[in-house]
Amino acid sequence: MLKHRYLPLTDEERQEMMKEIGVKDIEELFSDIPAKFRLNKKLNLPKGKSELETYKELRNLAGKNKNVFDMPTFLGGGVWPHYIPSAVIELVSRGEFLTAYTPYQPEISQGMLQALFEYQSLMAELLEMDVVNASMYDWGSSLGEAALMASRITRKFRILVPKLINPERLTALKTYVEPANIEIEFIDYEKETGELDLNDLKNKMNDKTAAVYIENPSYFGIIETKVDEIEKIVHDNNSLLIVGVDPTSLGLIRPPGNYNADIVVGEGQPLGNPVGYGGPLLGIFATKENLKMIKQMPGRIIGMTTTEDGKEIGFVMALQTREQHIRRERATSNICSNEALCAVIAGVYLSLMGPDGMKKLGETIFYNTEYTIKKLGAIKGLKVPYFGGVHFKEFLVNFDNVKVSADTVHKELLKRGIHGGHITKSDFPELGDSMLFCVTEIHTKNQIDSLVKALSDIVRGA
Repeated sequence: MLKHRYLPLTDEERQEMMKEIGVKDIEELFSDIPAKFRLNKKLNLPKGKSELETYKELRNLAGKNKNVFDMPTFLGGGVWPHYIPSAVIELVSRGEFLTAYTPYQPEISQGMLQALFEYQSLMAELLEMDVVNASMYDWGSSLGEAALMASRITRKFRILVPKLINPERLTALKTYVEPANIEIEFIDYEKETGELDLNDLKNKMNDKTAAVYIENPSYFGIIETKVDEIEKIVHDNNSLLIVGVDPTSLGLIRPPGNYNADIVVGEGQPLGNPVGYGGPLLGIFATKENLKMIKQMPGRIIGMTTTEDGKEIGFVMALQTREQHIRRERATSNICSNEALCAVIAGVYLSLMGPDGMKKLGETIFYNTEYTIKKLGAIKGLKVPYFGGVHFKEFLVNFDNVKVSADTVHKELLKRGIHGGHITKSDFPELGDSMLFCVTEIHTKNQIDSLVKALSDIVRGA
């Protein structure tokens, strides 16, 4: 028995613990790690500091950081800078939300369950889908689970995805489907518009295809204008249609439920969640009101019920028999956690914005995108945008016909206090020396004009 359970361990207590688990020394605990991967020397750590000294040093380090309001940032590619209303932060900072985890005990978690139910309801309305879970880790994990779900339902083992898919999402998808022996095949794109090549899609559809996945808008910000044709091709083949969305676009463009998507995935980070160095994120997952599909759906589903007399409502975790804490290895998914706080944030954000707010948000982002494309397109030598399709939030700029590379442009923009876009040549070499720029509602006309002037000066060698 330990003498000082809540105090730092003494050598005597360490010895007692090691004896209990049957090891002679600490090294035995790490015997599974090959010797060549061990440091085999003491870390060169500085001497300990007082609380005050530590506070000052950390404050000094933190002062070197710049957020998206300190430095105009045109970086997107999967995590985007958006404005977060103060009310969102204030409400979700309440202890009932901030410190809560997943509601395994629904009878004592009614507040959190209601908040998640509201998130599901609001997201279902935005997507025009019937059932939304609460929630997945991020867009990538949602896509991986959607592919597994489609394969289980159709009993087929082939997924078609766009060639211009987000590379990080593709990596996540491969990680999920490889153990299930699901094959991934790419659909080509129209070279002029960047939209999905429907002829290539038709040619690659066969009786082994479980699902077709599209992103709308795409990784390069291109809006798919032929979604009805895509839906018909997919469903005529008895395959499922999986659609990946940026929710900020849905106040402006058709939601996926409107064109009969079977499964919808996406990233909820833009809905009130901070950029946060790339996380935590919020995976959106929705499907149709079809019991067969709902039973194969991953993640938590929160339902609403009433007392026997119908006078009071209550909230429950529905269909838990799908989950691994009950079904173990036979569960529909091995997701054992969720992004509950991020989902609550998104729910609060959507309730504050409302339909009119989401429409205005989409319009503002679209107008800013078009304005930036028009201004940058006037710079001699730049190809802006690379693709001729309709863009939302993001667009590709090509530097092949100027004397400076995208890498140089990025460094020069940083010197001018501007963070440029994402350089794409390592993932998409066929698109040349290009950079993916992002524009949202936080970008002012002055900031966009400053970017245009800076890029013009850099290209001209000023």
